[in-house]
Amino acid sequence: MERTTRTIRAGRVLIGGSAPIAVQSMCATPTRDVEATLSQIQLLEAHGADIIRVAIDSRKDVEALKSLRQETDAVLVVDLQESYRLVEQVAPLVQKVRYNPGHLHHHQKNVPVRDKVAFLVDQCGAHNCAIRIGVNFGSLDPEKKEAGESPIESALASVREHIEFMDQLSFSQFLVSLKSSDPNAVIEINRRFHKEHPEIPVHLGVTEAGMLPLGEIKTRVAFENLIPFGVGDTIRVSLTLPFEEKYRELEIGRKILADIRDGRFRSVPRFEHSGLNIISCPSCSRVENTAFVELAQQVKEMSQFAEKYDITIAVMGCRVNGPGETDDADIGLWCAPNHVNLKRGEESLGVYPYDEILERVRQELQNLVEERFQGTTAAVPR
Repeated sequence: MERTTRTIRAGRVLIGGSAPIAVQSMCATPTRDVEATLSQIQLLEAHGADIIRVAIDSRKDVEALKSLRQETDAVLVVDLQESYRLVEQVAPLVQKVRYNPGHLHHHQKNVPVRDKVAFLVDQCGAHNCAIRIGVNFGSLDPEKKEAGESPIESALASVREHIEFMDQLSFSQFLVSLKSSDPNAVIEINRRFHKEHPEIPVHLGVTEAGMLPLGEIKTRVAFENLIPFGVGDTIRVSLTLPFEEKYRELEIGRKILADIRDGRFRSVPRFEHSGLNIISCPSCSRVENTAFVELAQQVKEMSQFAEKYDITIAVMGCRVNGPGETDDADIGLWCAPNHVNLKRGEESLGVYPYDEILERVRQELQNLVEERFQGTTAAVPR
């Protein structure tokens, strides 16, 4: 189906309209490590990345970005995380800026959100940077969450507000992403958004899709139910992978696009999964301890004794998305530099060293199986 979105520009890459769907990935290395990040950028470029994202969270990261820009002409998008004022320094260096509406509430709480967006728009407009309004179910605008609506309604309310800001500021070089770790939610919210705003380009992805092979399956279900209907102008496959294997996100993304183009559909209209569900975020430059990737794999292997039970375990690699992304999981882990935070739902169970957390998760999982599924041998609906 022909796409109806307007065309925006991120450097030499056109997004939307009749332009090819752009495939992107994100550096898994700490941005401040210039040598490692440059190597990652070159790896992703060699495997066909149209756009490469890096995270910026400090002035050290900004200085590193300046050095990186001298060494590469890659189309870069910067993820500002919570530090929106750094846009003044990074906008001259990149082609696109991504901000999360939920994160604009964390600093300078006395400054209205609209004023923060106006600052972003002023800086990006001055340097011909596109903007992505990146809404994530795990880090929603707290004011929208307090309204008590479903995550889908809260996310839609948030993106509508920020589109209104863009309109008021006469800025049209933006696109939107609405991401969840649930592919069915990704399908529903993006269909609804596209119906409301068929003119606005959309970046598609299933956030925290996890490890292979299930991560690819979740992503494929979402993409195959959206892209053929004209929804999706850029994509990212978000997988938990070792740093040196991040290029696989690009290979899988292009394979899914090729299958869609050629009519080879491998999924079903809805993602149906019973049994253990492990959600884990893609290894990216926000990860503060590289042991996260190995820990996610260890949790997957350790938890196989509970594979028949409808339990969700979330393993998150950073403090930016970790606390919120784990709230809806039965058991949640989010990784700090020197310890792992363990949760059960929204309740904190404490912090543990990396070399002790696995056994503690095993105990908690066993307790949960006994409490919820005592006497059963098959998956039981929650």
